[in-house]
Amino acid sequence: YHSSPHAVNFVSVVQQRPIGLTPPPFQTHVRISEASPFKSLERSHTMAKIVLKHPKGSSVELLLYGATILSWKSPSAGDSTPTERLFVSSTAFLDGSKPVRGGVPVVFPCFGAPAHPEHMKLSQHGFARNSIWLWDQVTKEEDGRVAVTLTLEPTEAIRSIYERPFHLTFEVSLGEYDLSTELHVKNTATATDSTPNYLEFQALFHNYILVAPADVGDVRVTPLQNLTYFDKTEATDEGKATGKIESRAGVDVKKFTDSVYQDAPQNYEITWPGSGIAIKTTNLKDVVVWNPQAEAGSKIGDMEKGGWEKFICCEPGQVRGFAKVAPGMTWSGKQVMSVIQHARRHQ
Repeated sequence: YHSSPHAVNFVSVVQQRPIGLTPPPFQTHVRISEASPFKSLERSHTMAKIVLKHPKGSSVELLLYGATILSWKSPSAGDSTPTERLFVSSTAFLDGSKPVRGGVPVVFPCFGAPAHPEHMKLSQHGFARNSIWLWDQVTKEEDGRVAVTLTLEPTEAIRSIYERPFHLTFEVSLGEYDLSTELHVKNTATATDSTPNYLEFQALFHNYILVAPADVGDVRVTPLQNLTYFDKTEATDEGKATGKIESRAGVDVKKFTDSVYQDAPQNYEITWPGSGIAIKTTNLKDVVVWNPQAEAGSKIGDMEKGGWEKFICCEPGQVRGFAKVAPGMTWSGKQVMSVIQHARRHQ
């Protein structure tokens, strides 16, 4: 990668004001330089949005709030028109009052309800998805691929609920047919002989993959057969903690599904008739398959009516146990989502 200080056509910053307020949102194209005024945004810029555009037509939009990806549009081999690949609930909160329901939220340092002793003050899925990240840089390659880097360090608000020092780097890279996200977690603590100061955490990319309502019953996730998984829809804690063996060649979400697969193959395909998304991961040993269906989805306040018929969540992460990073060291986890050009039709 290299910086392109004179390129102004592949990135824009859109200032989103809370819905219902005036004046309307404004858009500013900015030069890519270290002097960019958007490198450090204050709380009043909560909903600033970065838009990256590929010369072949694909695009990605992400918020500094939560580093949440709101949109990924990509063409396919048979259709040059960029198509939306991610679901965002029409009733999602986009005013910075709570995490966005949809897109690709970043989960850190805990997955689900906090279980680690150091995470007890945290809300579900941690604080990364509702913190204001800083824009570090935008880069561009000769083949048109564009990328943005965001960072997050402890703020006063974070330190009030989480004492460990850290530095997060989130890289989003856009190609013609793919979108890459990579999270780097650095332990910035100082080691001592008496206190090793390990940073222990969980991390996950919570992908909401858009599916047409007519196709959601035909969605399959592969290859998960014969893996051990934990069913979080079980009624008891004992049931949730008991591993099961996946017998299905392709996992569907025809009913309320919330399954955590451990030691997964790190490469997945989410397919439905005529389309699909492939996910290739690095150093993310677990994967979660989730769809609330009406049973649980109707109880989610920011889920649009029938929204569960429009997506499947396939979420690579490190969530069974905790990653453990020594002072000065960095953990990295990566995924590449790509459009499957010729998805198999299910029998």
